[in-house]
Amino acid sequence: MHFHMIIVAVFWFGFVDSRKIRGISSSYKRFFRERKSFLCIDGSKIIPFEQVNDDYCDCEDGSDEPGTSACPQGRFYCTNLGFRPHYIPSSRVNDGICDCCDASDEYNSHAHCQNACWNLGQRERAYVEGQMRTLDEGLQLKQQLIEEGVLLWREKQAQLRELQQVAEDLQTKLEERRSRKQEADRLKEQTPRPPEAGDGRLFRGQNSTVTGTFKLLDSNKDGSITVDEVQAKVALVHDEERVLSEDEAVALLGGDHQMDLTTFQHTLWDILTNGGRVKIKDTHGAPGVGEDPPLKVADREWEATNLKKVEEAYDTVNMEISDLREKLAIDYGPDWEFLFLNSQCYKLKVYEYTYTLCPFNQVTQQSTAGTEVSLGRWGMWEGPPKNQYGRMVYENGEPCWQGGSRSTTVTLTCGTETALRSVKEPSKCQYIMDFQTPVACQPVLKQRGIHSEL
Repeated sequence: MHFHMIIVAVFWFGFVDSRKIRGISSSYKRFFRERKSFLCIDGSKIIPFEQVNDDYCDCEDGSDEPGTSACPQGRFYCTNLGFRPHYIPSSRVNDGICDCCDASDEYNSHAHCQNACWNLGQRERAYVEGQMRTLDEGLQLKQQLIEEGVLLWREKQAQLRELQQVAEDLQTKLEERRSRKQEADRLKEQTPRPPEAGDGRLFRGQNSTVTGTFKLLDSNKDGSITVDEVQAKVALVHDEERVLSEDEAVALLGGDHQMDLTTFQHTLWDILTNGGRVKIKDTHGAPGVGEDPPLKVADREWEATNLKKVEEAYDTVNMEISDLREKLAIDYGPDWEFLFLNSQCYKLKVYEYTYTLCPFNQVTQQSTAGTEVSLGRWGMWEGPPKNQYGRMVYENGEPCWQGGSRSTTVTLTCGTETALRSVKEPSKCQYIMDFQTPVACQPVLKQRGIHSEL
């Protein structure tokens, strides 16, 4: 009878203790079922059940003392109802400091702890709810940016096609202009120059030019040029509308009132061909003076100027095409949601430095003295497999005094606005940035929030 009483008492003691074992989570209760003995969780030893939480460490893994500080390797489980449960080292049990918000770790000490779990849980729930609202709003904004990105991508593609068409048209025009310029240069080389003053000879092939001009001025075809004929056909270069006075005409005729072909060749012809202050009036295609028939000097200059303009336009358009192709070759995400960041820059002042992030371009640091240093140029996306677009790398910045070049890693985080949030330099010339933007919001974050332990 006495033996039976002991068995019942041990059984009852074990049953009661197993339900009141401190420092264990619900998932570990199966190891503390009511029984006469306790098997250390690592399987190394079996001890009487009454030695569990007796403030003496029997198991090497400390599993027999979850509710005391006896085992160096032991862990105490804070239930923290209303907040997050967690483990603390068993050495902190009954040390006079409340580590569990429900004060369960100080059950046998002088510490007077208030249960703060509900307030902590309430604040955390409010924070999580705020995060969920931010995520919802961020995902809505992201959708808008995706739609804008698609439209912007199409606009860029259309712009590229238009520029390519302009380049083709300019190339055709450029070939035409070059051909005309070459023809003008060829004709210039073939056209004989007017005789020099004092030279009474007429070069072969030039007589028609001198004679033709003389005949153009000799309106009545009497073999001489008169004052009236000069006034009718010759004008000032800078005032073509004004009719020459009689004295001006006489001066051009060498002080006489008429001039024959021989005299014309050595006097008025030289004046007209040397680009002086007078010229032949517009004769609607008739050969004139100071010309390289059939193309005037002014025409050659006009052709050269136009050729230069077309060349400059062609080079400019090709530069724009190259720049646009380079931009379109960048990975802007599966839905082009990051495209809106291109050509944008974001600044943040940290102490005496102003940091500027220009996505897909470069990162710079500027001191208050105005000195600007490159912290890297756009390199690649380098996010983890589950979030490829979560991290940017900017490489090959200015050389660092310790050797190598500066570089910056930009981590993208979810937010309702796009802004540079923080900049740190954890190691020399290696920078990290936190860049917040709606396009970094991921639906998976919301799913994780549903499974919160709260």
